[in-house]
Amino acid sequence: MHKKLKILLTADPEIPVPPVHYGGIERIVDALVKEFTLLGHEVHLMAHPESQVSVKLSGWKGKESQNQWDTFKNMGQLASIFLTNKFDVVHSFSRLAYLFPLLKFGIPKIMSYQREPSLAQISKAHHLAKTGSLVFTGCSKYISDKISSVATAYPIHNFTEMEKFSFVPNVGSDAPLVFLGRIEPIKGTDLAIEVAQKTNRKLIIAGNIPPDKQSYFDQMIVPHLNNDIQYIGQVNDVQKNELLGKCSAFLMPITWEEPFGIVMAEAMACGTPVIGFRRGAVPEVVEHGNNGFVCDDVDGMINYVNQIDILNRFSVRLSVENRFSATVIANQYLNLYKSLITS
Repeated sequence: MHKKLKILLTADPEIPVPPVHYGGIERIVDALVKEFTLLGHEVHLMAHPESQVSVKLSGWKGKESQNQWDTFKNMGQLASIFLTNKFDVVHSFSRLAYLFPLLKFGIPKIMSYQREPSLAQISKAHHLAKTGSLVFTGCSKYISDKISSVATAYPIHNFTEMEKFSFVPNVGSDAPLVFLGRIEPIKGTDLAIEVAQKTNRKLIIAGNIPPDKQSYFDQMIVPHLNNDIQYIGQVNDVQKNELLGKCSAFLMPITWEEPFGIVMAEAMACGTPVIGFRRGAVPEVVEHGNNGFVCDDVDGMINYVNQIDILNRFSVRLSVENRFSATVIANQYLNLYKSLITS
């Protein structure tokens, strides 16, 4: 039984918690708020002022993470709320800079990274912080290992809210493949199309097109769209659940070091196996031969698309429940809080 804690959580100022469409970190924060509250802990959230949460909310005064003046405003706002409340722990999913006024205090502070970390800034904060009061987490071992070179870091994976995804035990032999993510080269949308074409499978593509990647979409994706290769735009949670559940496999042909990729866990929650390139956190999430396959290139992905029938969709779902459910990960964070408070 955990001691009841008073927790200050922070998220970036740009996107409300929870998000309507894109916003993986905001989904993580929203789920943690719910899990911590269910366990009886008191949570205070600092986030976008239009966030819809059932706990005390302080909307950031500074609206842009990358704006220097907004950063100073948010540093001061966080310091003010910290000084006028008696928190047990401060857990940041926002800018590390916001924590700088708190570094001299002994209260446990956790900075969680969902993207590539800035090691110079982490090293600076680590040296300025009161000894033992500041630690870091990475959403994968891939990320936390990088941080560990300059500061104390732990791998605590991202997760998915299992109740939002319906388990689909069987799909037809003609069920399509699916690609869901930003439409850009590092996500490998064009490679997913190549795999679908070479395996004679249908492919459904969903996701947002970043403004600076419109030419990539127009040149590399549009020419291949037809009845078998479809682009359906962005999807909300309800549409995502339906889409992921009706597909035979989720393709993750990334060409960069993806820090985690929540959508992999979301697909698995529906029972849909993941076939991904051996980059970033993919080898940590995908248990080769159990909930999907890990490969090195398009040829390997083609090979494993032709083997997806050997995977058991119930085992795929179970792997997420055991490793990447909100309850499992929330308790990992609470165990970390407890260890820091008692040390």
